[in-house]
Amino acid sequence: MRFLHSMLRVSDPDATIRFFNLLGLEERRRMDNPAGRFTLIFLGVPGDDGGEVELTHNWDQDAAYSGGRNFGHLAYRVDDIYATCRRLMDAGVTVNRPPRDGRMAFVRSPDAISIELLQEGEALAPAEPWASMPNVGEW
Repeated sequence: MRFLHSMLRVSDPDATIRFFNLLGLEERRRMDNPAGRFTLIFLGVPGDDGGEVELTHNWDQDAAYSGGRNFGHLAYRVDDIYATCRRLMDAGVTVNRPPRDGRMAFVRSPDAISIELLQEGEALAPAEPWASMPNVGEW
């Protein structure tokens, strides 16, 4: 058995791709289906041919999707959780659960999908501003 992908329905593919690009994912392929009026966009981690994130954009979806929190979350291991969170914050992304422990943080995609970030290897030593930063919103 091999994990293939997780599918997320997205309302703004460009905003969602920008978000995942900030995390380090890249677009691998895209399929437009005019008959079905949807686009599938597959993203993955460079150098890792494992599982992908499939973004599904339904062209005629006008209302915002609900229930993103019901999905649970996607998780990614990162080389430096502090640098990753700083890069995301500098780009305007809210860090909902800061890496106070030097090990784990949560952010949310433009469609409110929770993304867990986990430090590679041992936790980093607690550091400011993260150590005293409160949670923001849901994660």
